[in-house]
Amino acid sequence: MVNFSLEGKVALVTGASYGIGFALATAFAQAGAKIVFNDIKPELVEKGLAAYEAEGIKAHGYVCDVTKEDQVDAMVAQIEKEVGVIDILVNNAGIIKRIPMHEMSAADFRQVIDIDLNGPFIVSKAVIPSMIKKGHGKIINICSMMSELGRETVSAYAAAKGGLKMLTRNIASEYGEYNIQCNGIGPGYIATPQTAPLREKQADGSRHPFDAFIVAKTPAARWGTPEDLMGPAVFLASEASDFVNGHILYVDGGILAYIGKQPK
Repeated sequence: MVNFSLEGKVALVTGASYGIGFALATAFAQAGAKIVFNDIKPELVEKGLAAYEAEGIKAHGYVCDVTKEDQVDAMVAQIEKEVGVIDILVNNAGIIKRIPMHEMSAADFRQVIDIDLNGPFIVSKAVIPSMIKKGHGKIINICSMMSELGRETVSAYAAAKGGLKMLTRNIASEYGEYNIQCNGIGPGYIATPQTAPLREKQADGSRHPFDAFIVAKTPAARWGTPEDLMGPAVFLASEASDFVNGHILYVDGGILAYIGKQPK
């Protein structure tokens, strides 16, 4: 029988106070996992704890900056002591800065790379030794369609997410023999509060231009939802995916497979 259960597993989802990370952690909890998350500010951790409690989930929250190796090492040690060895890691924490490349400062570029690429390296590096000792582990990196495509104003984000795709493959290559699987999820355009302004109706009742663009580019003819990511995440976190390694699962409604409609 295929085993999608996460019963008794400890799952760390970074930056999971809200949004996609919160949805993935909720799915893991529903599958039986113990949930651990971090965020960079105490107020975000408190907000996250309240949100999990409202869903009937007992989560453990920690204040930690994923770009600071000493903070990450201390958090992982504390989690192992208070909750247990981490079986599942989701590198979800990330930022995007939409700035034309010729106007972007090197400092802004470095910040995006630091959080979106160095962060997953640092957190993965911290959990792998205990996964090796335990004889199994699952690492899921939240990649992006920008792991494959370019777009105006997202040079740093695309560079980071392209790098994260290759980090995913390299972790799989380096640690597969220890029964550690590292895969990625590449969300398409997901309807969240952050993207709500892009989906608001115009004064004349028509779609927002970006909304119309995304729906036209998506064979599913809709935006995704955080719930669309739950099943794929549980699959990659469970024993059902034990022979899946180094794969990026794009949950994009078919955008990457589609050339788009011919203009009228």
